[in-house]
Amino acid sequence: MKAAFFEQQGKPDVIQNGELPTPEPRDDEVRVRVAAASLNPIDTYIRNGMLPMPALKPYIPGCDLAGTVEAVGPSVSRFKIGDRVWGSNQGLLGRQGTFAEYCCASEELLYPLPEGVKEADAAALALVGITAHLGLFWRCNTTATDTVFVNGGTGGVGLCVIQMAKAVGATVIATVGSVEKAELAKQFGADHALNYKTDDLPARVKEITAGKGVSVWFETQPPSDFDRTVEMMASRGRIVVMAGRNARPAFPNGPFYVKGLSLSGFVMFAATPDEQRTCAEAMNTWMKHGKLRAHIGRAFPLAEAAAAHQLQEENTLGKAGTLSGKIVVEM
Repeated sequence: MKAAFFEQQGKPDVIQNGELPTPEPRDDEVRVRVAAASLNPIDTYIRNGMLPMPALKPYIPGCDLAGTVEAVGPSVSRFKIGDRVWGSNQGLLGRQGTFAEYCCASEELLYPLPEGVKEADAAALALVGITAHLGLFWRCNTTATDTVFVNGGTGGVGLCVIQMAKAVGATVIATVGSVEKAELAKQFGADHALNYKTDDLPARVKEITAGKGVSVWFETQPPSDFDRTVEMMASRGRIVVMAGRNARPAFPNGPFYVKGLSLSGFVMFAATPDEQRTCAEAMNTWMKHGKLRAHIGRAFPLAEAAAAHQLQEENTLGKAGTLSGKIVVEM
């Protein structure tokens, strides 16, 4: 099979393109003919060595995929040959990645692809959508009565947070860095888009919430100012963090406990298959009815996987600002 892979960690140019053996599904695995995969920052962290991770060699990158079932292992019961599926969690913890014509994945980490939903869209939503759902509902029990503040509203996770919070009827405030991104956040459902470069965020939040503060704070960025966050929270609000492995921000203990706040964190790929399936089932319903849409910024062919990694890295680590939306690799 054709695949993008690397033998050692390093810069994007360590990625090669070539032929590798087509994998055979094990007992509980499904072999998927990959139609589309997507690129996430974690893929670049594994490739450049920032995130140690058990890996097969040669290592095929990629967490997310969508495609068609071509073969099944003896104990597989949820899927049959010809089914369209999508999933995430590949390329992690010793699993084969998705930047290849074929990928073998455990059936418990795959989900049916609803009729009418494009493979590229499902792949683009996979990791970021499951992440958003885990934070909003597993960690924060978000409902229609909540006001959700998403810091980093136009990133991959942020746009999913906006759409999912709106799908259950919550009010959504998102931070953005430009007029163009404010318009994008509103197109995806944000009720309010605040420019973190020019707006007085605490004052605007106080105005929008009639002085109450926000009940759910979804932090998509490495947290750096918990004083500001706690200031903008409502009594008994919930804060969730899922980024910034090396962040060590000061913590305002007094105001935090006086307001009765809670703080929780999570890593998407450490959630159990059952927990993730709950997310996927909700996502399938929303995707089918147009309430959860992908924002694809660039599409690359498999042969240009190194260029895709270069673009992702320039924007996540280099803050180049040349990418808006997810990167998809199409087979």
